[in-house]
Amino acid sequence: MLVVLRKSSILKNEVELDETYVGGKQSGKRGRGAEGKSVVFGAVERKGNVNGYVVPNAKAKTLLPIIAETVDQTAHIYTDEFRSYRRLTSNNFNHDTVQHGIREFARGGVHTNNIEGFWSQLKRGVLGTHVWVSEQHLQKYVDEFAFRYNQRSTEIPMFDRLLLNLVRLS
Repeated sequence: MLVVLRKSSILKNEVELDETYVGGKQSGKRGRGAEGKSVVFGAVERKGNVNGYVVPNAKAKTLLPIIAETVDQTAHIYTDEFRSYRRLTSNNFNHDTVQHGIREFARGGVHTNNIEGFWSQLKRGVLGTHVWVSEQHLQKYVDEFAFRYNQRSTEIPMFDRLLLNLVRLS
């Protein structure tokens, strides 16, 4: 699977990174390493936009190029302790982690609550509205929910915003 980076906003200031796994309920392992799940990587600027990408895996060699292209070098990055994020500091990013493994979910301003909230909206939306999505079309659903999230503060009705964006793309 090739990751195609769409025109995304460059995230600055405080940025949270995380990955999630999307797919049907199956018995056995949950989360990382679960069979039949698609990996979605996301980055959200606190009080800003979110970018989401369906990726073939959550390895550092897959995620680091996406981060380098979509996160400003001066940003302060927050993640969990997942090993794929360990090289962020050596790549000259200012990086702090929370350790979910020891049940630490926030330490002052160090948390991933915003990206976790986006994952919750995405998954509830897929289950509640679409019930099921194929891996082939998953990026389109991620884009839809990212669009909704990124437009949350505007007062222009959703349909009008969609039309404005379509006109800009043409």
